[in-house]
Amino acid sequence: MSESVAPARRGGGRGRIAGVVGGIVGLAAAGVAAGMAAERVLLRRQRRLPDPYVDEPFGELPADEYRTVTTAEGLPLHVEITGGKRARTTVVFVHGFCLDMGTFHFQRQALQRLDGVRTVSYDQPGHGRSGRLVKGEYTLEMLASALRKVIDECAPRDSTVILVGHSMGGMTIMTLADLMPELFGKGGRVAGVAMVSTSAGGVTFGLPELVVRFRERLVPLVSGAGTASAVVLDRARAAATDLAWLLTRKYGFGSADACPSLVSYVEQMNSATSSESVARYLRTLYAHAREPGIGALKGVPVLIICGDGDQVTPVEHSRLLAQALPHAELAVIPGAGHVALLECNEAVNAILLPFIRKIGA
Repeated sequence: MSESVAPARRGGGRGRIAGVVGGIVGLAAAGVAAGMAAERVLLRRQRRLPDPYVDEPFGELPADEYRTVTTAEGLPLHVEITGGKRARTTVVFVHGFCLDMGTFHFQRQALQRLDGVRTVSYDQPGHGRSGRLVKGEYTLEMLASALRKVIDECAPRDSTVILVGHSMGGMTIMTLADLMPELFGKGGRVAGVAMVSTSAGGVTFGLPELVVRFRERLVPLVSGAGTASAVVLDRARAAATDLAWLLTRKYGFGSADACPSLVSYVEQMNSATSSESVARYLRTLYAHAREPGIGALKGVPVLIICGDGDQVTPVEHSRLLAQALPHAELAVIPGAGHVALLECNEAVNAILLPFIRKIGA
């Protein structure tokens, strides 16, 4: 491993659990309320700062081709492709939880300027413009199967495939390697993997320790919420836009002076993911543990990138992942948070693009 630093449910039980939930929410609300006055001052100040990305066309990048790939469960996946069918290299972007393909905005822009490179971007099930489950829960196995379908239908057979995953997208890639190791390395479709801000297990998503401690009992309650409850939650989220913006900046970015347009874009992706989809994902994400199954990645070049200000998947998770893959290159970006792909896009591209070029060559 080489590490580099980038340039800069039973009766009373349910009642007791509900009480715990109420207590946690109450504590969180009290803490938020105590700091909101100062935070709102900061919010007003930040939104008056010069913004280099105020005219950036987030969510509006042109594509050469638009496709719908249907999963084994019958969910339509929205796919956007750039580059020709004869491209030597195909880069497949796999985004994270409560986000969409727009997370890779700057990486897709950069790769569109490279000859011989095809990019495949898609919204994972329950996210963006892709379909949602009407019952049951999302599983990483389902996401891995969806990724396999995207590769099979959108990557030319003679093209070198490189997978780039962010957060849950990295978990999706690990699960695919676990379930279908024959796809990776010699004789397989996948020649390289880059994982940004991800983890092989033990993710807390930046939640307080008290919430994490009770998650096994909380998740079934949340996952069992009805559609009506989800609609109410979505309306509440939409009403609390300032709070959502501040929380996005706090947990998504490493700097308190993050670019306002970037924070707003990430918050828009977050809020576009319905509460019902969030609930259907929680159990599987908290149960994610792929440490034993990442052996298949030892047969391909691996790049691991993380910001040292990531509160969702802290840099320690990336270091543990790199220890399990001694041949991997680990790059730590100073000051970057969970959405380093956007926040520190130039630093990420300076690491990611040479990795893609090297494998493509």
